[in-house]
Amino acid sequence: MISAAHLPRARLSRGLIVVMMIGLLAIVMSSVGWSSPVLAQDRLVLGLPLEPPNLDPTSGAAAAIDEVVYGNVFEGLTRINQTGAVLPGLAESWETSADGLSYVFHLRRDVTFHDGSTFDASDVKFSLDRITAEGSTNAQKALFEPIRRVEVIDPLTVRITLARPVSALTTLLGWGDAVIVAPESAATNAAQPVGTGPFRFQGWRRGESLTLVRYPGYRGAAARLRTVVFRFISDPTAAFAAISAGDIDAFPNYPSPENVAQFQRDPRFRVVVGASEGKVILGINNRSAPLNDVRVRQAISYAIDRPAIIQGAMFGYGQPIGSHYSRQAPGYVDLTGLYPHDVTRARRLLAEAGYPNGIDLTLRLPPRPYARRGGEVLAAQLGEAGIRVKIENLEWAQWLDQVFKRHQFDLTIVEHVEPMDYDIYARDDYYFGYRSDAFEALLDQLNTATDEPTRMRLLGSMQRRIADDAVNGFLLQSSRIGIWKADLNGLWINAPIAANVVGGAYFTGSAAVAPDAVAPEVSRLPWGWVFGIVGIGLAIYVVRAFGAAYLLRRLAGHALTLLAATLVIFVLLQVVPGDPASYMMGLNASPDSVAALREQMGLGGSAPDRYFSWLADLFRGQFGVSYTYQVAVGGLIADRIAVSGPLALMATILSLIVAFPIGVIAASHRNSVLDSGLVGVTQIGIALPNFWLAMLLILTFSITLGWFSAGGFPGWENGVWPALQSLFLPAVALAAPQAAILARVLRSALLDTLNQDYIRTARAKGLSLNQALWRHALRNALIPVLTILGLQFPFLLAGGIIIENVFALPGLGRLVFQAITQRDLIVVQGVVVVLVFAVVMVSFLIDLAYVLVDPRLRARRG
Repeated sequence: MISAAHLPRARLSRGLIVVMMIGLLAIVMSSVGWSSPVLAQDRLVLGLPLEPPNLDPTSGAAAAIDEVVYGNVFEGLTRINQTGAVLPGLAESWETSADGLSYVFHLRRDVTFHDGSTFDASDVKFSLDRITAEGSTNAQKALFEPIRRVEVIDPLTVRITLARPVSALTTLLGWGDAVIVAPESAATNAAQPVGTGPFRFQGWRRGESLTLVRYPGYRGAAARLRTVVFRFISDPTAAFAAISAGDIDAFPNYPSPENVAQFQRDPRFRVVVGASEGKVILGINNRSAPLNDVRVRQAISYAIDRPAIIQGAMFGYGQPIGSHYSRQAPGYVDLTGLYPHDVTRARRLLAEAGYPNGIDLTLRLPPRPYARRGGEVLAAQLGEAGIRVKIENLEWAQWLDQVFKRHQFDLTIVEHVEPMDYDIYARDDYYFGYRSDAFEALLDQLNTATDEPTRMRLLGSMQRRIADDAVNGFLLQSSRIGIWKADLNGLWINAPIAANVVGGAYFTGSAAVAPDAVAPEVSRLPWGWVFGIVGIGLAIYVVRAFGAAYLLRRLAGHALTLLAATLVIFVLLQVVPGDPASYMMGLNASPDSVAALREQMGLGGSAPDRYFSWLADLFRGQFGVSYTYQVAVGGLIADRIAVSGPLALMATILSLIVAFPIGVIAASHRNSVLDSGLVGVTQIGIALPNFWLAMLLILTFSITLGWFSAGGFPGWENGVWPALQSLFLPAVALAAPQAAILARVLRSALLDTLNQDYIRTARAKGLSLNQALWRHALRNALIPVLTILGLQFPFLLAGGIIIENVFALPGLGRLVFQAITQRDLIVVQGVVVVLVFAVVMVSFLIDLAYVLVDPRLRARRG
């Protein structure tokens, strides 16, 4: 038996010097690049539950887009305030013709876009023509279809001519779908928005936060805040922790009503409850039996106990509704008494419809908490009336595909947040499948009505029509729960549209608007050169230590593994599902849209041609363009690796620091009380869920002690030390179970090694147990430890998705999870390739470590 003690000292010394150099470099990095924080009075951090897919409100239906940019970056001819009133926006006034077919808007002077270009009537014409153009992806294109012509009368005057009267035109022009954009920047607004609002776009760290800064050239009163940061926190537990720890200043649409009572008792915060446009309904598929019978739908309505649902699903936050109409909207009619909770009447209606023994239905629920909690309560209520419900929980992509697009459902629960969206009941192909000539006639009359009394009468008749037909089960209007710091003022309480307008926000006691100062330049080292030099040094060391021939053989084997993996990935994601473009766009997408995405994904030609073309792109570092974010996938992955890589490395180092002492001490005190105690500790570490440990760490060190932030990632550009601080608690949560596993493996390996003949010989020659362990046994026991490390690191790189969600970290695991739920197969494909590459590279490094540790392998290599 050859002892590891015979490893050449010079080689070990060089390796130790390299490790010391890297450690010294890390210390230097942690001491520079720490930029000065912005004063709290000038900086507002808002929490949002959903991240927008892009930043162009004129090209997508996601409400999360308007929640960030409406009224802050972009403005329309008119604007909607938080009471729902229509006010002048970029148009300071307007006149309407007597027949309601012509509107003349007079525009404001001295308005500029954030890129310095001047706003005028030509921008208005371009924006409105773009909405109604063929191929437009505007979510409300159908509502603007009556626009026949947009004319530029002069640079500050524009006329809109309609094909038929649209009494709500000024309201529609105040929505985010109708904001004014410039021709020069319209194509890039999805990623780099350019508007006329009081804030301009600064940066977007996808998966984590988006930053706006005050626009100094704004025409009106300057915003009192210099910087506004929107942080995206989808996990309710993470949202609670972020507010409690003071990491964010306000959560205007707080997702966890169950925690509100705790904030009400805390003097640091204010709880504000306003009205939203969110109408939570029990969606009913009207297309097929038994739900195409109005008596069955009415039976469902009688079986619903709205107050119980509001209490059970929303913890008392919400108001009952009797039709698809918000209570604060003009023309609201209270119809909540039309279907009182009456189980006996519900059973009688079912019997009249031919179902005396009840019916069986499927309730398919999207992932939001209101739907999941409400579904449980509703299923129990319907069951009392003989309506037996089977619950199926879906992710958003599944819900959009199966329920919204394919109409494969009986019942569902969903919140409609669009204001005045009664027109969906006139769409024959809409997901609940309602068809009524009477309702469509009422809608036509409303669209041509010009006097207010007639409009209010028609709105009331429309509400009664869909309520009498029991098209859906109308459950509640969501309350908009806001949690603010006590000294914060000026945010919207009510939300007649999806928006967080922050132009008037300020902190009590803050000074008047300060001039926009240029941030001081932070001294930074040329990191590209530094890491390049270190990399070259490491490469020279490795080649000298192992030999070029051995390295080439090992690399060739791993390269073949990587090549085989790319083939498997390609087949699974681009061949087996059929047409990935159709899958990603949905079955109802237009052929032109599917064809465009197929071209973007390189899906033309045969499968072998596509595979080799894809391989060529990978060699050039090109991963394609994200379907969701419309940016290069390579950039997305690089941003996320900048978080997940250091997190995984930090967790690995922490696990080694903890595991080695425990494993060595336990092995050197075998069968003692100390050994039993340490084994018990490692058993607890293995059994302890890391997400539970994460929440405990947040509660102790973030909320109670305030030593660390409760989540989020400030970015390396804001300094290495703050970034490392934000990763420390997640690294501890990830490292704990890994350290326990490593300690157990090291203990077992040491005990096996200590029983070897050469250890007994060394002991017989006079070495103590500790001397034999440290000089001989430890190195030979490292082989299984290195194997476990090689398995753990790739898991830590992408397997910490739960930890990333708890701490709201924009990591690689969270990216691939979001891409899967959003059907973004381009991103999934790129991330999987990177992860496979990481596994292969780690395996290669572990192979090299085996040779360094075990002299038998080194001799065999020689």
